[in-house]
Amino acid sequence: MFDFLVKRIAQLVPTLVLVSMLIFGLQQLLPGDPAKILAGEEQDPTVVEYLRKKMHLDEPLPVRYAYWMGGVLKGDLGESIRNQQPVLELIVQKLPVTLQLAAMAMTIALLIGIPAGIVAAVGRGTAWDWFANVFSLWGLSTPNFWLGILLILLFSVNLGWLPASGYVSPFEDLGANLKSLIMPAFVLGNAIAAVLMRHTRSAMLQVLSADYVRTARAKGLDERTVVLKHALRNALTPIITLGALEFGTLLSGAVLTEQVFTIPGFGKLIVDAVFNRDYSVVQGVVLVTATTYMLLNLLADVAYCAVNPRLRH
Repeated sequence: MFDFLVKRIAQLVPTLVLVSMLIFGLQQLLPGDPAKILAGEEQDPTVVEYLRKKMHLDEPLPVRYAYWMGGVLKGDLGESIRNQQPVLELIVQKLPVTLQLAAMAMTIALLIGIPAGIVAAVGRGTAWDWFANVFSLWGLSTPNFWLGILLILLFSVNLGWLPASGYVSPFEDLGANLKSLIMPAFVLGNAIAAVLMRHTRSAMLQVLSADYVRTARAKGLDERTVVLKHALRNALTPIITLGALEFGTLLSGAVLTEQVFTIPGFGKLIVDAVFNRDYSVVQGVVLVTATTYMLLNLLADVAYCAVNPRLRH
């Protein structure tokens, strides 16, 4: 197990270097000159030239990449042109918001998707299976922004139970914090639950037809034990993969949902940075997102070994 982790971590290093090159190179294709944007409306040539030298924009592309990577290795992701704040500080401010929203959405998705998939597989061809598939189709077909607007109209405008938008820190008021995130979390979790349900159903149907499951039933084991202990455990591998990828997508920023509910998370940060040509923020957020995806894949590999002992060897 230790050797496996060492090999996987060793693979992450060159992958991160390649990703950083792609991020930096593609960033240069965006239109606009950061020095002119920072110089203001007058764009005095002397000021523009000074800013270009300060930000190393007059250097060749490989040299600029070396400067940027040198800062990244020291924990310096640059400075926001618009806010005049370190990019790392902005990420630290926004990450807890998106992290909590993603955790709540993933919890809702797991609580709905996996049980629905199990019930649909066990009751294949029954009304439960039909209902689960209808729910899955509805979740996959419903746009997040449209569902979010409907929830706002129902629970905020008509019933007045929940706030229509905004965010309250859990350190200020935990109750208000949960009320402000429950609707966007359900919107995001609803779509992921539909995907999880379909994958769980497919994996369970394949496992339930395996020889060892028939043997367990022939031994006279309780059906619940057969389904939850023998079948589900072996069906979890593709579900773990999907869950890790979906959680990474949530952490990268649910742009539309955060815009609808005015949640100041990663999604709003990256959208504002792109519109303002804030290159340092875009590079920093994308690099953090890519790193998060890789770490989640590593955790998924570790989870495989925990669920299926045969993979440890």
